[in-house]
Amino acid sequence: MLQNETRAAYGYFRKIPTRWMDNDIYGHVNNVIYYSYVDTVSNAYLIEEGGLDIHSDPIIGIAVESHCNYYKSLEFPETIDAGLRVGHLGRTSVRYEVGLFSESSETVCAAAHFVHVFVDRETNTPVPIPEKLRSCLSRIVHHAAPGEP
Repeated sequence: MLQNETRAAYGYFRKIPTRWMDNDIYGHVNNVIYYSYVDTVSNAYLIEEGGLDIHSDPIIGIAVESHCNYYKSLEFPETIDAGLRVGHLGRTSVRYEVGLFSESSETVCAAAHFVHVFVDRETNTPVPIPEKLRSCLSRIVHHAAPGEP
């Protein structure tokens, strides 16, 4: 994920309004809040597009890895456009890649990724990604252009 990536690199978007409490003493969104935005866009996609029932489905996604690069500050009050794509779709795991954009920016302000491993809710052991989720995740798999990571 590159600093100069544009909105065109992402297959799904969700608007996320910043809140007063997101800002830190320095007047911009605190770094830990970015992870909340990443969690919001990816889980909203699973719920709305994949039909995930977070309360009763026998299979859930557990975050096992996350990373974020910060390029330009976001701040309250603004609405963030969170772009989502799938960087890798495995048998039991998925790597989400998220670009956070200010409304006035065509290039990412922050680029993040995180990995979900899907597990049985009761035993917490890895299981194959259910077909309903695999199908929706397949729709936003990112195919890198030549020379792109």
